[in-house]
Amino acid sequence: MLLQPKLNMKVSQRQVLTPGLVQMVSVLALNKLELKEMINTEMVENPVLEELEETAVSLDERAGQEGDRERSAEEVAAESERVEKDPFDEIDFGSYFQDYLDPGFKTAMNFEEIDKPSFENFLSQPSSLSDHLLWQLGSMSLVPGVRAATELVVGNLNEDGYLIATDEELIGLLREFNSQVTPEPIPFERGVKGKLVQSWMAASLNAHIEPNGGLSNLAAAADAHEDQQLLTTVVEARGVVNFLDPVGVGARNLQECLLIQICAQRGEAGIVLRKRQMIAAASGAPEDRLRREDCLTSASNGKGDIFDIATHIVSNCLALLQKKDMRELTRNCGRKAEEVQAAVDFIRTLDPRPGQRYNHSETRLIEPDVAFVKRDGEYVVVMNEEDMPTLRLNQNYRRMLQQKQTDKDVKEYVKERYKSAIQLLRNIEQRKNTIVRTCDAIVRRQHDFLEQGVNELKPMMIKEVAEEIGVHPSTVSRAVANKYVHTPQGVYELRFFFSEAVNGPEGGDLPLVLLKRKVKKLIEEEDPRKPMTDDQLAAELQRQGIQVTRRTVAKYREDMQIPSTHQRRVR
Repeated sequence: MLLQPKLNMKVSQRQVLTPGLVQMVSVLALNKLELKEMINTEMVENPVLEELEETAVSLDERAGQEGDRERSAEEVAAESERVEKDPFDEIDFGSYFQDYLDPGFKTAMNFEEIDKPSFENFLSQPSSLSDHLLWQLGSMSLVPGVRAATELVVGNLNEDGYLIATDEELIGLLREFNSQVTPEPIPFERGVKGKLVQSWMAASLNAHIEPNGGLSNLAAAADAHEDQQLLTTVVEARGVVNFLDPVGVGARNLQECLLIQICAQRGEAGIVLRKRQMIAAASGAPEDRLRREDCLTSASNGKGDIFDIATHIVSNCLALLQKKDMRELTRNCGRKAEEVQAAVDFIRTLDPRPGQRYNHSETRLIEPDVAFVKRDGEYVVVMNEEDMPTLRLNQNYRRMLQQKQTDKDVKEYVKERYKSAIQLLRNIEQRKNTIVRTCDAIVRRQHDFLEQGVNELKPMMIKEVAEEIGVHPSTVSRAVANKYVHTPQGVYELRFFFSEAVNGPEGGDLPLVLLKRKVKKLIEEEDPRKPMTDDQLAAELQRQGIQVTRRTVAKYREDMQIPSTHQRRVR
Protein backbone atom coordinates (compact mmCIF):
# COMPACT_ATOMS: atom_id res chain seq x y z
CA MET A 1 0.00 0.00 0.00
CA LEU A 2 1.47 3.31 -1.09
CA LEU A 3 1.25 6.41 1.03
CA GLN A 4 0.28 9.36 -1.11
CA PRO A 5 -0.72 12.90 -0.18
CA LYS A 6 -4.39 13.58 -0.89
CA LEU A 7 -6.65 16.61 -0.62
CA ASN A 8 -10.05 15.88 0.91
CA MET A 9 -12.94 18.27 1.49
CA LYS A 10 -15.81 17.82 3.92
CA VAL A 11 -18.68 19.90 5.22
CA SER A 12 -19.22 20.07 9.00
CA GLN A 13 -20.67 22.34 11.63
CA ARG A 14 -18.98 23.30 14.85
CA GLN A 15 -19.26 26.03 17.42
CA VAL A 16 -16.51 28.61 17.46
CA LEU A 17 -16.19 31.37 20.05
CA THR A 18 -15.55 34.51 18.04
CA PRO A 19 -13.93 37.54 19.72
CA GLY A 20 -17.28 39.32 19.64
CA LEU A 21 -19.02 36.43 21.42
CA VAL A 22 -16.28 36.22 24.03
CA GLN A 23 -16.66 39.93 24.71
CA MET A 24 -20.44 39.62 24.95
CA VAL A 25 -20.14 36.91 27.59
CA SER A 26 -17.61 38.91 29.61
CA VAL A 27 -19.62 42.15 29.38
CA LEU A 28 -22.79 40.41 30.58
CA ALA A 29 -21.05 39.24 33.76
CA LEU A 30 -19.83 42.75 34.71
CA ASN A 31 -21.62 44.90 37.26
CA LYS A 32 -22.04 48.64 36.87
CA LEU A 33 -18.72 49.67 38.39
CA GLU A 34 -16.78 47.06 36.42
CA LEU A 35 -18.57 48.01 33.19
CA LYS A 36 -17.77 51.68 33.72
CA GLU A 37 -14.10 50.83 34.24
CA MET A 38 -14.10 48.69 31.10
CA ILE A 39 -15.69 51.48 29.03
CA ASN A 40 -13.08 53.97 30.22
CA THR A 41 -10.33 51.53 29.28
CA GLU A 42 -11.84 50.97 25.83
CA MET A 43 -12.08 54.72 25.24
CA VAL A 44 -8.37 55.05 25.99
CA GLU A 45 -7.39 52.18 23.71
CA ASN A 46 -9.90 52.83 20.89
CA PRO A 47 -9.76 56.38 19.45
CA VAL A 48 -13.00 55.83 17.54
CA LEU A 49 -15.00 55.73 20.78
CA GLU A 50 -15.75 59.00 22.53
CA GLU A 51 -18.02 60.09 25.33
CA LEU A 52 -21.00 62.26 24.54
CA GLU A 53 -21.14 65.16 26.93
CA GLU A 54 -24.45 66.02 28.53
CA THR A 55 -24.45 69.54 27.06
CA ALA A 56 -23.37 68.41 23.62
CA VAL A 57 -25.90 68.05 20.82
CA SER A 58 -26.03 64.55 19.36
CA LEU A 59 -25.39 64.00 15.69
CA ASP A 60 -28.96 62.80 15.08
CA GLU A 61 -30.43 65.91 16.68
CA ARG A 62 -28.14 68.14 14.69
CA ALA A 63 -29.06 66.33 11.47
CA GLY A 64 -32.76 66.74 12.24
CA GLN A 65 -32.36 70.42 12.93
CA GLU A 66 -30.47 70.98 9.71
CA GLY A 67 -33.08 69.07 7.70
CA ASP A 68 -35.96 71.15 9.03
CA ARG A 69 -34.63 74.50 7.85
CA GLU A 70 -33.45 75.61 4.47
CA ARG A 71 -29.80 76.43 4.46
CA SER A 72 -28.40 79.36 2.56
CA ALA A 73 -25.64 79.18 0.02
CA GLU A 74 -23.24 80.77 2.44
CA GLU A 75 -23.91 78.05 5.02
CA VAL A 76 -23.42 75.32 2.43
CA ALA A 77 -20.14 76.89 1.33
CA ALA A 78 -19.02 77.28 4.92
CA GLU A 79 -19.80 73.64 5.71
CA SER A 80 -17.98 72.46 2.59
CA GLU A 81 -14.94 74.36 3.79
CA ARG A 82 -15.22 72.67 7.18
CA VAL A 83 -15.36 69.24 5.53
CA GLU A 84 -12.35 69.96 3.36
CA LYS A 85 -10.45 71.34 6.33
CA ASP A 86 -8.17 68.82 8.01
CA PRO A 87 -9.76 67.78 11.36
CA PHE A 88 -6.28 67.64 12.86
CA ASP A 89 -6.07 71.44 12.53
CA GLU A 90 -9.24 71.93 14.55
CA ILE A 91 -7.67 70.66 17.79
CA ASP A 92 -7.08 73.36 20.37
CA PHE A 93 -3.62 72.29 21.50
CA GLY A 94 -3.33 75.18 23.94
CA SER A 95 -6.25 74.02 26.05
CA TYR A 96 -5.87 70.28 25.50
CA PHE A 97 -2.24 70.04 26.54
CA GLN A 98 -2.16 72.72 29.24
CA ASP A 99 -1.73 70.06 31.92
CA TYR A 100 0.97 68.21 29.99
CA LEU A 101 3.16 71.09 28.77
CA ASP A 102 4.16 72.58 32.12
CA PRO A 103 7.03 75.05 31.54
CA GLY A 104 8.20 74.55 35.11
CA PHE A 105 7.21 78.04 36.27
CA LYS A 106 3.82 79.49 37.11
CA THR A 107 2.79 82.89 38.36
CA ALA A 108 0.60 83.44 41.38
CA MET A 109 -2.29 84.18 39.04
CA ASN A 110 -1.94 80.73 37.49
CA PHE A 111 -2.24 79.13 40.90
CA GLU A 112 -5.34 81.15 41.71
CA GLU A 113 -7.09 80.07 38.51
CA ILE A 114 -6.74 76.34 39.22
CA ASP A 115 -8.98 75.03 41.97
CA LYS A 116 -6.95 72.39 43.78
CA PRO A 117 -8.85 69.51 45.36
CA SER A 118 -8.98 69.41 49.12
CA PHE A 119 -6.29 67.37 50.82
CA GLU A 120 -9.01 65.61 52.82
CA ASN A 121 -10.41 64.14 49.60
CA PHE A 122 -7.35 61.91 49.13
CA LEU A 123 -7.40 58.39 50.54
CA SER A 124 -4.24 57.23 52.29
CA GLN A 125 -2.87 53.76 51.87
CA PRO A 126 -3.49 51.86 55.13
CA SER A 127 -0.34 50.55 56.74
CA SER A 128 0.18 46.81 56.89
CA LEU A 129 1.14 44.84 59.98
CA SER A 130 4.78 44.56 58.94
CA ASP A 131 4.98 48.30 58.18
CA HIS A 132 3.50 49.14 61.57
CA LEU A 133 5.93 46.85 63.40
CA LEU A 134 9.00 48.02 61.46
CA TRP A 135 8.03 51.62 62.16
CA GLN A 136 8.10 50.87 65.89
CA LEU A 137 11.40 49.01 65.64
CA GLY A 138 12.94 51.99 63.87
CA SER A 139 12.52 54.10 66.99
CA MET A 140 14.10 51.50 69.30
CA SER A 141 17.77 51.20 70.21
CA LEU A 142 18.79 47.61 69.47
CA VAL A 143 22.11 45.91 68.82
CA PRO A 144 22.58 45.06 65.10
CA GLY A 145 22.15 41.32 65.60
CA VAL A 146 18.89 41.64 67.52
CA ARG A 147 17.57 44.23 65.05
CA ALA A 148 18.24 41.88 62.13
CA ALA A 149 16.52 39.04 64.01
CA THR A 150 13.45 41.19 64.78
CA GLU A 151 13.10 42.04 61.09
CA LEU A 152 13.26 38.32 60.28
CA VAL A 153 10.54 37.63 62.84
CA VAL A 154 8.33 40.36 61.40
CA GLY A 155 8.86 38.99 57.91
CA ASN A 156 7.61 35.54 58.95
CA LEU A 157 4.26 36.52 60.47
CA ASN A 158 0.99 35.36 58.99
CA GLU A 159 -2.12 37.49 58.56
CA ASP A 160 -3.21 36.82 62.17
CA GLY A 161 0.16 37.93 63.57
CA TYR A 162 1.44 34.45 64.46
CA LEU A 163 5.04 33.40 63.83
CA ILE A 164 5.14 30.60 61.26
CA ALA A 165 8.92 30.01 61.21
CA THR A 166 10.67 27.75 63.70
CA ASP A 167 13.67 28.84 65.74
CA GLU A 168 15.90 26.62 63.59
CA GLU A 169 14.69 28.33 60.43
CA LEU A 170 15.22 31.77 61.96
CA ILE A 171 18.72 30.78 63.06
CA GLY A 172 19.53 29.66 59.52
CA LEU A 173 18.21 32.91 58.07
CA LEU A 174 20.13 34.94 60.64
CA ARG A 175 23.34 33.05 59.91
CA GLU A 176 22.86 33.67 56.18
CA PHE A 177 22.16 37.33 56.85
CA ASN A 178 25.31 37.66 58.97
CA SER A 179 27.40 36.07 56.20
CA GLN A 180 26.03 38.56 53.65
CA VAL A 181 26.60 41.68 55.71
CA THR A 182 30.17 40.72 56.71
CA PRO A 183 32.42 42.88 54.50
CA GLU A 184 35.36 40.51 54.48
CA PRO A 185 36.16 37.09 55.96
CA ILE A 186 37.41 37.23 59.55
CA PRO A 187 40.50 35.14 60.30
CA PHE A 188 39.80 32.08 62.40
CA GLU A 189 41.84 33.25 65.35
CA ARG A 190 39.84 36.53 65.48
CA GLY A 191 36.43 34.97 65.10
CA VAL A 192 34.09 33.57 67.75
CA LYS A 193 35.14 30.00 67.14
CA GLY A 194 38.86 30.88 67.16
CA LYS A 195 38.63 32.83 70.40
CA LEU A 196 36.62 30.03 71.98
CA VAL A 197 39.24 27.48 70.95
CA GLN A 198 42.03 29.69 72.27
CA SER A 199 40.30 30.19 75.63
CA TRP A 200 39.67 26.48 76.01
CA MET A 201 43.22 25.57 75.05
CA ALA A 202 44.67 28.16 77.41
CA ALA A 203 42.46 27.06 80.31
CA SER A 204 43.07 23.34 80.14
CA LEU A 205 44.99 22.20 77.09
CA ASN A 206 45.59 18.70 78.46
CA ALA A 207 41.87 18.00 78.78
CA HIS A 208 41.36 18.45 75.03
CA ILE A 209 44.40 16.51 73.75
CA GLU A 210 43.83 12.97 72.61
CA PRO A 211 46.53 10.29 72.92
CA ASN A 212 47.35 10.58 69.22
CA GLY A 213 47.94 14.32 69.60
CA GLY A 214 44.68 15.66 68.04
CA LEU A 215 41.99 17.99 69.44
CA SER A 216 38.74 16.38 70.54
CA ASN A 217 35.43 17.84 69.30
CA LEU A 218 36.58 21.46 69.53
CA ALA A 219 35.04 22.37 66.16
CA ALA A 220 31.70 20.76 67.10
CA ALA A 221 31.69 22.54 70.45
CA ALA A 222 32.41 25.84 68.74
CA ASP A 223 29.50 25.30 66.32
CA ALA A 224 27.19 24.45 69.21
CA HIS A 225 28.29 27.60 71.06
CA GLU A 226 27.58 29.75 67.98
CA ASP A 227 24.13 28.16 67.54
CA GLN A 228 23.36 28.87 71.18
CA GLN A 229 24.33 32.50 70.74
CA LEU A 230 22.13 32.81 67.64
CA LEU A 231 19.25 31.12 69.49
CA THR A 232 19.58 33.61 72.33
CA THR A 233 19.47 36.45 69.78
CA VAL A 234 16.36 35.01 68.13
CA VAL A 235 14.57 34.54 71.46
CA GLU A 236 15.43 38.10 72.48
CA ALA A 237 14.11 39.37 69.15
CA ARG A 238 10.87 37.43 69.60
CA GLY A 239 10.49 38.98 73.06
CA VAL A 240 10.89 42.45 71.56
CA VAL A 241 8.28 41.80 68.84
CA ASN A 242 5.82 40.16 71.26
CA PHE A 243 5.31 43.39 73.19
CA LEU A 244 5.07 45.77 70.27
CA ASP A 245 1.70 47.16 69.27
CA PRO A 246 -0.47 45.13 68.86
CA VAL A 247 0.63 43.07 71.84
CA GLY A 248 0.82 39.36 71.16
CA VAL A 249 2.23 39.37 67.63
CA GLY A 250 5.02 36.89 67.06
CA ALA A 251 3.42 34.18 69.19
CA ARG A 252 3.43 30.63 67.88
CA ASN A 253 -0.07 29.64 68.97
CA LEU A 254 -3.18 30.94 70.70
CA GLN A 255 -2.04 29.95 74.16
CA GLU A 256 1.24 31.82 73.87
CA CYS A 257 -0.53 34.83 72.37
CA LEU A 258 -2.95 35.10 75.30
CA LEU A 259 -0.19 34.62 77.88
CA ILE A 260 1.81 37.46 76.33
CA GLN A 261 -1.19 39.78 76.55
CA ILE A 262 -1.80 38.80 80.18
CA CYS A 263 1.84 39.58 81.02
CA ALA A 264 1.51 42.93 79.28
CA GLN A 265 -1.56 43.70 81.42
CA ARG A 266 0.47 42.99 84.56
CA GLY A 267 2.83 45.82 83.72
CA GLU A 268 6.59 46.11 83.33
CA ALA A 269 7.25 43.29 85.79
CA GLY A 270 5.06 40.95 83.78
CA ILE A 271 6.90 41.79 80.56
CA VAL A 272 10.25 41.09 82.22
CA LEU A 273 8.87 37.82 83.59
CA ARG A 274 7.74 36.68 80.16
CA LYS A 275 11.09 37.45 78.54
CA ARG A 276 12.98 35.60 81.30
CA GLN A 277 10.71 32.58 80.83
CA MET A 278 11.37 32.57 77.08
CA ILE A 279 15.15 32.71 77.55
CA ALA A 280 15.02 29.97 80.22
CA ALA A 281 12.91 27.73 77.99
CA ALA A 282 15.24 28.26 75.01
CA SER A 283 18.31 27.34 77.05
CA GLY A 284 16.71 24.08 78.21
CA ALA A 285 16.61 25.12 81.86
CA PRO A 286 13.39 25.03 83.95
CA GLU A 287 11.17 28.04 83.36
CA ASP A 288 11.98 30.94 85.61
CA ARG A 289 8.80 31.58 87.56
CA LEU A 290 8.70 34.66 89.74
CA ARG A 291 6.56 34.87 92.81
CA ARG A 292 3.22 36.55 92.37
CA GLU A 293 4.29 39.45 94.58
CA ASP A 294 7.23 40.13 92.29
CA CYS A 295 4.97 40.05 89.23
CA LEU A 296 2.64 42.59 90.76
CA THR A 297 5.30 45.08 91.77
CA SER A 298 4.20 47.58 89.15
CA ALA A 299 0.54 46.48 89.05
CA SER A 300 -1.34 48.64 91.47
CA ASN A 301 -4.83 47.99 90.13
CA GLY A 302 -5.62 45.11 92.45
CA LYS A 303 -6.11 42.58 89.66
CA GLY A 304 -3.37 40.20 90.75
CA ASP A 305 -5.73 37.31 91.54
CA ILE A 306 -7.52 37.75 88.21
CA PHE A 307 -4.20 37.66 86.34
CA ASP A 308 -3.11 34.53 88.21
CA ILE A 309 -6.38 32.74 87.53
CA ALA A 310 -6.38 33.83 83.89
CA THR A 311 -2.79 32.60 83.48
CA HIS A 312 -3.72 29.24 84.99
CA ILE A 313 -6.78 28.89 82.75
CA VAL A 314 -4.88 29.73 79.56
CA SER A 315 -1.93 27.50 80.51
CA ASN A 316 -3.85 24.43 81.66
CA CYS A 317 -7.60 24.72 80.95
CA LEU A 318 -7.92 26.22 77.48
CA ALA A 319 -10.03 23.28 76.28
CA LEU A 320 -12.45 23.74 79.19
CA LEU A 321 -12.67 27.43 78.41
CA GLN A 322 -13.57 26.65 74.82
CA LYS A 323 -16.34 24.34 76.00
CA LYS A 324 -17.58 27.01 78.46
CA ASP A 325 -17.52 24.40 81.23
CA MET A 326 -17.54 26.83 84.17
CA ARG A 327 -18.15 24.13 86.77
CA GLU A 328 -15.05 22.17 85.80
CA LEU A 329 -13.03 25.37 85.44
CA THR A 330 -13.94 26.43 88.96
CA ARG A 331 -13.00 23.04 90.35
CA ASN A 332 -9.69 22.99 88.46
CA CYS A 333 -8.69 26.50 89.57
CA GLY A 334 -9.64 25.94 93.19
CA ARG A 335 -11.10 29.42 93.46
CA LYS A 336 -14.52 30.92 93.98
CA ALA A 337 -16.94 30.89 91.08
CA GLU A 338 -17.08 34.70 91.05
CA GLU A 339 -13.29 34.97 90.77
CA VAL A 340 -13.13 32.42 87.96
CA GLN A 341 -15.95 34.19 86.10
CA ALA A 342 -14.09 37.50 86.44
CA ALA A 343 -10.95 35.87 85.01
CA VAL A 344 -12.93 34.40 82.12
CA ASP A 345 -14.45 37.81 81.38
CA PHE A 346 -10.93 39.27 81.38
CA ILE A 347 -9.70 36.61 78.92
CA ARG A 348 -12.58 37.50 76.59
CA THR A 349 -11.17 41.02 76.32
CA LEU A 350 -7.91 39.69 74.86
CA ASP A 351 -7.33 39.58 71.11
CA PRO A 352 -6.80 36.05 69.75
CA ARG A 353 -5.73 37.47 66.36
CA PRO A 354 -3.74 40.62 67.04
CA GLY A 355 -2.58 41.04 63.46
CA GLN A 356 -6.05 40.83 61.94
CA ARG A 357 -6.82 44.50 62.50
CA TYR A 358 -4.08 45.50 60.05
CA ASN A 359 -5.23 43.17 57.28
CA HIS A 360 -7.31 45.75 55.48
CA SER A 361 -9.18 44.15 52.64
CA GLU A 362 -9.97 46.31 49.66
CA THR A 363 -13.18 48.23 50.20
CA ARG A 364 -15.87 46.87 47.96
CA LEU A 365 -18.33 49.49 46.77
CA ILE A 366 -21.88 48.34 46.09
CA GLU A 367 -23.95 50.27 43.60
CA PRO A 368 -27.23 48.75 42.41
CA ASP A 369 -27.36 47.95 38.71
CA VAL A 370 -31.15 47.97 38.58
CA ALA A 371 -34.09 49.14 40.66
CA PHE A 372 -37.61 47.79 41.11
CA VAL A 373 -39.80 50.90 41.10
CA LYS A 374 -43.56 50.98 41.60
CA ARG A 375 -45.38 53.06 39.00
CA ASP A 376 -49.17 53.21 38.70
CA GLY A 377 -49.54 50.23 40.98
CA GLU A 378 -47.11 48.03 39.00
CA TYR A 379 -43.43 47.31 39.53
CA VAL A 380 -41.14 48.13 36.64
CA VAL A 381 -37.43 47.49 36.11
CA VAL A 382 -35.26 50.59 35.78
CA MET A 383 -31.58 50.33 34.84
CA ASN A 384 -29.25 52.47 36.93
CA GLU A 385 -27.32 54.34 34.24
CA GLU A 386 -26.34 57.30 36.38
CA ASP A 387 -22.69 58.35 35.89
CA MET A 388 -22.37 55.89 33.03
CA PRO A 389 -20.58 57.37 30.00
CA THR A 390 -22.72 57.73 26.87
CA LEU A 391 -20.68 56.46 23.93
CA ARG A 392 -20.72 57.53 20.30
CA LEU A 393 -18.49 57.03 17.27
CA ASN A 394 -16.09 59.78 16.32
CA GLN A 395 -17.15 61.08 12.90
CA ASN A 396 -13.72 62.51 12.12
CA TYR A 397 -12.36 59.02 11.59
CA ARG A 398 -15.30 58.24 9.32
CA ARG A 399 -14.38 61.21 7.13
CA MET A 400 -10.81 59.97 7.16
CA LEU A 401 -12.02 56.71 5.60
CA GLN A 402 -13.76 58.67 2.84
CA GLN A 403 -10.69 60.70 1.95
CA LYS A 404 -8.68 59.31 -0.94
CA GLN A 405 -5.36 60.62 0.32
CA THR A 406 -5.59 58.53 3.52
CA ASP A 407 -2.94 55.84 3.69
CA LYS A 408 -4.12 52.25 3.17
CA ASP A 409 -2.72 50.99 6.46
CA VAL A 410 -4.41 53.83 8.32
CA LYS A 411 -7.74 52.94 6.70
CA GLU A 412 -7.38 49.30 7.74
CA TYR A 413 -6.58 50.33 11.31
CA VAL A 414 -9.57 52.70 11.46
CA LYS A 415 -11.88 50.00 10.03
CA GLU A 416 -10.80 47.52 12.69
CA ARG A 417 -11.32 50.13 15.41
CA TYR A 418 -14.79 50.89 14.02
CA LYS A 419 -15.74 47.20 14.04
CA SER A 420 -14.49 46.81 17.61
CA ALA A 421 -16.38 49.92 18.77
CA ILE A 422 -19.64 48.84 17.10
CA GLN A 423 -19.32 45.36 18.61
CA LEU A 424 -18.82 46.85 22.07
CA LEU A 425 -21.89 49.09 21.72
CA ARG A 426 -23.98 46.09 20.64
CA ASN A 427 -22.74 44.00 23.56
CA ILE A 428 -23.56 46.75 26.06
CA GLU A 429 -27.08 47.05 24.64
CA GLN A 430 -27.47 43.24 24.68
CA ARG A 431 -26.34 43.20 28.33
CA LYS A 432 -28.98 45.77 29.20
CA ASN A 433 -31.75 43.83 27.45
CA THR A 434 -30.80 40.53 29.10
CA ILE A 435 -30.69 42.04 32.59
CA VAL A 436 -34.02 43.80 32.11
CA ARG A 437 -35.73 40.63 30.86
CA THR A 438 -34.30 38.62 33.75
CA CYS A 439 -35.42 41.20 36.29
CA ASP A 440 -38.89 41.35 34.73
CA ALA A 441 -39.24 37.64 35.40
CA ILE A 442 -38.07 38.16 39.00
CA VAL A 443 -40.61 40.94 39.53
CA ARG A 444 -43.45 38.76 38.26
CA ARG A 445 -42.50 35.90 40.59
CA GLN A 446 -41.56 37.95 43.66
CA HIS A 447 -44.39 40.48 43.77
CA ASP A 448 -45.38 39.45 47.31
CA PHE A 449 -41.79 39.89 48.49
CA LEU A 450 -41.69 43.42 47.09
CA GLU A 451 -44.92 44.28 48.89
CA GLN A 452 -44.57 42.49 52.25
CA GLY A 453 -40.94 41.53 52.82
CA VAL A 454 -38.60 38.55 53.16
CA ASN A 455 -41.18 36.26 54.72
CA GLU A 456 -43.06 36.22 51.40
CA LEU A 457 -40.05 35.21 49.32
CA LYS A 458 -40.86 32.48 46.79
CA PRO A 459 -38.45 29.72 45.76
CA MET A 460 -37.10 30.28 42.27
CA MET A 461 -34.58 28.45 40.10
CA ILE A 462 -32.28 29.92 37.45
CA LYS A 463 -33.39 27.24 35.02
CA GLU A 464 -37.04 28.29 35.36
CA VAL A 465 -36.24 31.94 34.56
CA ALA A 466 -34.02 30.91 31.64
CA GLU A 467 -36.85 28.87 30.12
CA GLU A 468 -39.27 31.76 30.60
CA ILE A 469 -37.13 34.33 28.75
CA GLY A 470 -35.77 31.83 26.22
CA VAL A 471 -32.05 31.79 27.00
CA HIS A 472 -29.52 29.32 28.40
CA PRO A 473 -29.29 29.04 32.21
CA SER A 474 -25.64 30.15 32.06
CA THR A 475 -26.80 33.42 30.49
CA VAL A 476 -29.13 34.10 33.42
CA SER A 477 -26.37 33.12 35.84
CA ARG A 478 -24.03 35.70 34.29
CA ALA A 479 -26.78 38.32 34.17
CA VAL A 480 -27.28 38.16 37.96
CA ALA A 481 -23.63 37.60 38.95
CA ASN A 482 -22.18 40.28 41.28
CA LYS A 483 -25.12 42.60 40.64
CA TYR A 484 -27.41 44.27 43.14
CA VAL A 485 -30.97 45.58 42.95
CA HIS A 486 -32.68 48.35 44.88
CA THR A 487 -36.13 47.27 46.07
CA PRO A 488 -38.72 48.72 48.46
CA GLN A 489 -37.41 46.16 50.98
CA GLY A 490 -33.78 47.25 50.66
CA VAL A 491 -30.76 46.48 48.50
CA TYR A 492 -30.26 42.79 47.68
CA GLU A 493 -27.98 40.78 45.50
CA LEU A 494 -29.82 39.43 42.46
CA ARG A 495 -28.73 35.91 43.35
CA PHE A 496 -30.64 36.28 46.63
CA PHE A 497 -33.88 35.63 44.76
CA PHE A 498 -32.68 32.26 43.43
CA SER A 499 -32.72 29.40 45.93
CA GLU A 500 -33.83 25.81 46.25
CA ALA A 501 -36.95 24.84 48.14
CA VAL A 502 -38.09 22.37 50.77
CA ASN A 503 -41.58 21.11 51.52
CA GLY A 504 -43.27 23.88 53.44
CA PRO A 505 -46.55 24.18 55.31
CA GLU A 506 -49.87 23.58 53.55
CA GLY A 507 -48.17 21.67 50.75
CA GLY A 508 -46.23 24.70 49.50
CA ASP A 509 -42.54 25.21 48.97
CA LEU A 510 -40.27 27.11 51.35
CA PRO A 511 -37.03 28.75 50.15
CA LEU A 512 -33.86 27.65 51.89
CA VAL A 513 -33.23 31.28 52.87
CA LEU A 514 -36.35 31.27 55.03
CA LEU A 515 -35.50 27.84 56.42
CA LYS A 516 -32.11 29.13 57.61
CA ARG A 517 -33.76 32.18 59.13
CA LYS A 518 -36.20 29.98 61.05
CA VAL A 519 -33.39 27.76 62.35
CA LYS A 520 -31.40 30.79 63.45
CA LYS A 521 -34.43 32.33 65.16
CA LEU A 522 -35.15 29.13 67.11
CA ILE A 523 -31.56 28.99 68.33
CA GLU A 524 -31.60 32.65 69.35
CA GLU A 525 -34.78 32.12 71.40
CA GLU A 526 -33.63 28.91 73.15
CA ASP A 527 -32.63 28.63 76.80
CA PRO A 528 -28.80 29.03 76.99
CA ARG A 529 -28.66 26.48 79.82
CA LYS A 530 -30.71 23.93 77.84
CA PRO A 531 -30.01 24.54 74.14
CA MET A 532 -32.04 22.65 71.57
CA THR A 533 -30.50 19.68 69.80
CA ASP A 534 -30.70 19.20 66.05
CA ASP A 535 -33.43 16.61 66.59
CA GLN A 536 -35.45 19.06 68.64
CA LEU A 537 -34.98 21.79 66.02
CA ALA A 538 -36.15 19.43 63.28
CA ALA A 539 -39.15 18.37 65.37
CA GLU A 540 -40.13 22.01 66.00
CA LEU A 541 -39.87 22.82 62.29
CA GLN A 542 -41.98 19.78 61.46
CA ARG A 543 -44.65 21.02 63.89
CA GLN A 544 -44.70 24.21 61.84
CA GLY A 545 -45.34 22.15 58.70
CA ILE A 546 -41.78 22.21 57.31
CA GLN A 547 -40.62 18.73 56.30
CA VAL A 548 -36.92 18.56 57.23
CA THR A 549 -34.65 15.98 58.81
CA ARG A 550 -32.03 16.28 61.50
CA ARG A 551 -29.21 16.02 58.93
CA THR A 552 -30.71 18.93 56.97
CA VAL A 553 -30.90 21.09 60.10
CA ALA A 554 -27.32 20.21 61.07
CA LYS A 555 -26.09 21.04 57.57
CA TYR A 556 -27.63 24.51 57.46
CA ARG A 557 -26.65 25.20 61.07
CA GLU A 558 -23.03 24.54 60.15
CA ASP A 559 -23.40 26.69 57.02
CA MET A 560 -24.40 29.59 59.27
CA GLN A 561 -21.41 28.79 61.55
CA ILE A 562 -23.63 28.19 64.58
CA PRO A 563 -21.95 26.00 67.26
CA SER A 564 -23.32 22.62 68.25
CA THR A 565 -25.59 22.02 71.23
CA HIS A 566 -22.70 21.09 73.51
CA GLN A 567 -20.75 24.22 72.58
CA ARG A 568 -23.78 26.50 73.02
CA ARG A 569 -24.61 25.22 76.49
CA VAL A 570 -23.73 27.68 79.28
CA ARG A 571 -22.83 25.86 82.49
